[in-house]
Amino acid sequence: MLNASVGVQRVIARLRPGTGRRTAAAVTFQRRSISLARTLRTPARTDVRPSGERLVTATAVGLVALAVALSGLTATTGGGGPTGNTDGGGADPRLTLGGAVAGIQDGPNGIAGDFDAAPIDAEGNVGLDGSVVGRDTSALSPTDAASIDGPFSSDGTLVKPGSVDTAVADGSELIRTYKVKSGDTLTGIAAKFHVSMMTVWWANDLKNKDDLRIGQTLTIPPVNGLVVTVRTSDTLESLAAKYHADPADIMEVNELSDPNLVVGQTLTIPGARSAPIPTPKPKPKPSATPKPRSSGSSGTTRPPAQYTGGSFLWPVDGGYISQYFHYGHYAIDIAANAGTRVRAAAGGVVIFSGWKNNGGGYQVWIAHGSGLYTTYNHMMSVSVGRGQHVSRGTQVGRVGMTGNATGPHLHFEVWRGPVWDGGVRVNPLIYL
Repeated sequence: MLNASVGVQRVIARLRPGTGRRTAAAVTFQRRSISLARTLRTPARTDVRPSGERLVTATAVGLVALAVALSGLTATTGGGGPTGNTDGGGADPRLTLGGAVAGIQDGPNGIAGDFDAAPIDAEGNVGLDGSVVGRDTSALSPTDAASIDGPFSSDGTLVKPGSVDTAVADGSELIRTYKVKSGDTLTGIAAKFHVSMMTVWWANDLKNKDDLRIGQTLTIPPVNGLVVTVRTSDTLESLAAKYHADPADIMEVNELSDPNLVVGQTLTIPGARSAPIPTPKPKPKPSATPKPRSSGSSGTTRPPAQYTGGSFLWPVDGGYISQYFHYGHYAIDIAANAGTRVRAAAGGVVIFSGWKNNGGGYQVWIAHGSGLYTTYNHMMSVSVGRGQHVSRGTQVGRVGMTGNATGPHLHFEVWRGPVWDGGVRVNPLIYL
């Protein structure tokens, strides 16, 4: 009994499959073992007990069948997902010279192939012509081989194509460039490249002959004409009709071999023309007698002929007289805080506004008509310009102490006659 058990264990160890798929021999042995076990399980007579030797044999066969069944269960159930294994590096797959296995058309399981015409041996070797290695293939016709477009090498390897040239031929390489130098003119540059001045003008979208500047890069077409960029709706015929050119000339000048144009191509249209140089508009000649300019306020820059404004307005917002009109001081000083508004005493035209080194600092002079003038001195800023017409009360500046001044105040003068040009100063209080 012990020897039989050991024998059974040895048989089980030999029959136990690995992690891979069971062989056909193991499957056959399993079936025969089960059949034998069924035969021995039921004795010929139900009232006769089986002998000890027969019982041992049946037990051994049962254990063998159980081991084989367990091995089959292990091999087929797996661990919940697809499994697989490899054994060595294997051999590279081989194709026919046409790139496919010869004679394979429509095989089982949706796989294309006529396995009767080109059977594959147990090791999966296929000849270069699609047949099993060593098999006579002289009977196979050329139509049995399915072809795949190449290129292929002599051993059937598919050759990867190189990079494809997607460049579009156009006339851009024929266009030259020129960097403007000192002393260049548009006509001289055009003559240097044997094209017309207008060709250079159009190619660079110039607006004026004086647009040239040193260091500027100009586009120079190869021949007289226009440089255009092909748009979506353009064809060779439409461009030729638009610019009154010959399609053959366009292809020749741009060295094109294909009359079909591609959007974005740069082409030179020989003999084409665009808009001429615009004629400059003549500038109006200045008149002998200048017209009075408009000022920031109403009126003109010409002083009024007559003064009709009545009494003068007090020129400072607030303030007090810090010095009256007297000999040596032909004005009144009105003291006020720095920055206080200074206003025009009457309407008129400003004949001076700015700085003078006569001790008055920033000052404004106003002509009121009838030979009457007022000046506003020592201001920190001025608010009007020369030639501007001002109304009574218009702000002309702000109180300051520029020039010869001991503190912020307005030095206010009234002149009869031109200021510092033959006129005389009078007491301002006469007019206030």
